[in-house]
Formats: sequence, structure tokens, C-alpha cells
Amino acid sequence: MNLHYGLNDIKDFDFFSILPIVLPFVFINFILIAIALIDLYRNRENQQHLLIWTLLIIFINLFGPILYFVLSRKETNRV
Repeated sequence: MNLHYGLNDIKDFDFFSILPIVLPFVFINFILIAIALIDLYRNRENQQHLLIWTLLIIFINLFGPILYFVLSRKETNRV
């Protein structure tokens, strides 16, 4: 049993074989980011922390848009 993998093993790995698994997650991530940024732009008068939400949406992949949709709705309802 080989527990140590070297560079030669990585060279033999076929990255295109995992592409059908990874691409849907990447596509969903970009759709969520786009929808969250569009919603943030449309409701920017009601948002108190516009810059922080923009940075969270862009730099925290997949969790940033979900946090925006969950937490910003509560924030706008309080105002």
C-alpha cells in the first residue's frame, strides 16, 4: 500500500475526469454571487453595511451569498 504520493503521481492524475463533478458547484456559486450582488444593488438604500456585504459576497465563496440572503433580510426588516 502506497501512502506517499509524489509529483509523478500527480502528473498521472486526470483533472478532466473530475470536471463534471466540480463544474455544477462552480456554476451555482457564480449564479448565487450574481443574484446576491443584484439584490444588494437594488436594495442599497435599505442596507446599512453595503461595503461589508459586497466584500462578504465576493470573497467568501458559496457562504457569502447564503449569509447575505439569510442575515440581510433580518437587517432590512428591522429598519
